[in-house]
Amino acid sequence: MREHLGVVVVGVWERGRFEPARPETEIHDNTVLLLAGSKEHLFRYDEFFCIYNVSITPVVILGGGRVGRATARALAQRDVDYRIVELLPERIRDPEKYVLGSAADLEILEKAGIRETSTAIVTTHEDDLNVYLTIYCRQLRPDIQILSRATHERNVATLHRAGADSVLSYASMGASAIMNFLQRSKILMVAEGLYLFEVEVPAELARCTIAESSIRERTGCSVVAVRTGQCTEVVPDPSVTLPAGGGIVLIGSVEAEGRFLEIYGKDG
Repeated sequence: MREHLGVVVVGVWERGRFEPARPETEIHDNTVLLLAGSKEHLFRYDEFFCIYNVSITPVVILGGGRVGRATARALAQRDVDYRIVELLPERIRDPEKYVLGSAADLEILEKAGIRETSTAIVTTHEDDLNVYLTIYCRQLRPDIQILSRATHERNVATLHRAGADSVLSYASMGASAIMNFLQRSKILMVAEGLYLFEVEVPAELARCTIAESSIRERTGCSVVAVRTGQCTEVVPDPSVTLPAGGGIVLIGSVEAEGRFLEIYGKDG
């Protein structure tokens, strides 16, 4: 993919468990690939692969509250059809897009399209209910993608075990945004427990190639970009030399980030 499309697989995500990608890493049906590349590279990837896997069935959204409606708006902006399952009549905005009833009712779910959809998104503010709905949808459709909201961070792992492919935690996202603002940080949460961050090239790694640095082997972080002055090289080749006084953009789990900072120091 690097040679033909310009993107690299820096890791794989399987229901809450992230691992750096290695040549022997296997891709399964529920594997989410974490790709690194420029906008042009990612468009090229989409053109090569995604045109063969386009779903025309509506996304099923469970919950018509604030988060469910925001999800629907985001899908509509991308011309993706959706159906919202909502229990409260006063929340029904568009009878053609909403299905009135309980998401725990099989007949209601089937009316919304759970048998045909490729994706279900669970958005209620009650984590216990989200766990139940995730298990229910996973039993009905083992093959679909399930995204779930977690109000409390302690329930993220439970939702993954229940069968969610991806879980978005209010607590983690909010804490990340606040810390970035307060510390003027350059850290971005890619997914629960997975971060993209930028540091100065550590002195001991300056003028080493990426391959010679062994950053991935030592820390679990992957180098996704190298900055030199105003120039940024995305998905650099392993033979690229890390510049003294430059910067590197890394991606890794919380533990991997901690190992990097412990080994090389917070300020590089």
